[in-house]
Amino acid sequence: MKLTVFGATGGVGRQVVQQALDSGHEVTGRDPARLPVPAHPQLQVLTARDLAHHEPLLPAVTGRDAVISAVGPASNAQAKTTHIAGTALRAITAAMDQAGVRRLSAVSAAPVGPVAEDEGPLTRALVFPLLRRVLRDTYADLAAMEQAISASDTAWTVVRPPKLTDKPHTGAYRRVIGGNVPGGMTISRADVADALLTCLDDPATVGQAMGIAT
Repeated sequence: MKLTVFGATGGVGRQVVQQALDSGHEVTGRDPARLPVPAHPQLQVLTARDLAHHEPLLPAVTGRDAVISAVGPASNAQAKTTHIAGTALRAITAAMDQAGVRRLSAVSAAPVGPVAEDEGPLTRALVFPLLRRVLRDTYADLAAMEQAISASDTAWTVVRPPKLTDKPHTGAYRRVIGGNVPGGMTISRADVADALLTCLDDPATVGQAMGIAT
């Protein structure tokens, strides 16, 4: 499969690139100076940095089978105000629509989705409300991103993980299509990357948000 990965230099994005290459996919990513993956015959690196407009993204998506977005809000306060994820996915999906590329998977976050019906009372009454209050700018950006994705003509899947860790890739995680995982508090970045890749071949996830957790 020919894949383009946006956000390839982040914690999840690096894992996506490496796992995709290990699985034999052709991968296009951005920002060669920050992409910590050894040179690989199946890896094409682009230097375009503009994620605010779709025209510069057309060369990155044209002729690809699918696009994976690991784009998320940056950690510094100034970047948070720019709503990078929402802006980026509006441009990415517009470029995909113009290029005729349909399949998209993108990482969001569990608190953007609903609390699981059988979630514990502590998480329901305290953990999620606290996270949504403290990180309201981050989740507002991700909610705008999800709106941009669902409004596009792509065959999309949104992956919503809880707190991310740097534990190894296991492939052994729970998933809930259309909801969040009850009691799901953490998942490794490597397993998030696994979910972003494997859902591309799963028609049951098209047009769905999918909660994942260990």
